[in-house]
Amino acid sequence: MLSDKMVKDLNDHLNFELYSAYVYFSMAAYLDNHDLLGAAHWMRIQVQEELTHVQRFYGYINDRDNRVVLQPVKGPATEWASVEAVFEDALKHEREVSSRINRLVDLATKEGDFSTQNFLQWFVKEQVEEEASVKQVLQQVRLAGKDGQGILLIDRDLAARVFTFPPDLTI
Repeated sequence: MLSDKMVKDLNDHLNFELYSAYVYFSMAAYLDNHDLLGAAHWMRIQVQEELTHVQRFYGYINDRDNRVVLQPVKGPATEWASVEAVFEDALKHEREVSSRINRLVDLATKEGDFSTQNFLQWFVKEQVEEEASVKQVLQQVRLAGKDGQGILLIDRDLAARVFTFPPDLTI
């Protein structure tokens, strides 16, 4: 059985994952508006990933015989100074997600909630991948500098990203 605090914190994190999807949609809209269609596509794939995270939390809360409580989702930023600033914010955001996951793991550990600890380990590993992925793109953008050709080459590469729906999730 989950403690009331754990249920609240899991629901809060589900809400933050919805916010994450909203953040990446906003970044995609900004990039689309600047005709960086590959980078916008990359961000839309990120939206899909965040929504699968929502589904994992939703399923876990329900599987533990608790209720998912949806909350308002705050509005994300809508403007950035550059493509580099977009990916800097994306990396900052992923680091915040990692921090939140770590706090959930800490709570589960303190409560001796081994099921939730086990559930969260997938996210611990996922966040290492998420941060590394964004950091790699950010480094490429920084290396390209203000060179339009460099950004266009990166944009073309970002267009190749493919989303694969996790086989262990159902809709």
